[in-house]
Amino acid sequence: MKRQRQRALLELVRGEPLGSQEQIRTRLHGLGFDATQSTISRDLEELGLVRVRDGHGHLRYAELAEGNGSNGHHAPPLDALLREFALEVEVSGNIVLVKTPPGAANAVAQGLDGSSMKGLLGTVAGDDTILAVATSVTAGKSVARALRSMAGIP
Repeated sequence: MKRQRQRALLELVRGEPLGSQEQIRTRLHGLGFDATQSTISRDLEELGLVRVRDGHGHLRYAELAEGNGSNGHHAPPLDALLREFALEVEVSGNIVLVKTPPGAANAVAQGLDGSSMKGLLGTVAGDDTILAVATSVTAGKSVARALRSMAGIP
């Protein structure tokens, strides 16, 4: 039952902008899963789901980057994270700056760090800003171009 409930929870979060545990409880109940707030809280933690602000400033639950759920579930690929949360991508030398809504930078940075993007050394994330360090100025331009492309930013 737990596995089925968690699978339903993941599908709900992937498909709907659910911003509270009460909204999740109501939707799960509608699918035939009676869960308490504490059960939902444990499920969210085990699945690696966190509350972030979307591009419109609304809080919603989303998956962290690859492999952070303790039960082995995988989060969306990097391009999906960037499409949903990257607002701007700028480059200065070998530093690429990615702006996100408040609360989303960590999830996107984890996706970047877990990627095998050529020329990317690593990231540092704040609340709504990511500094991605590239191996060179040329790589910085290439990384920025790739991130813009994945995010759908011109």
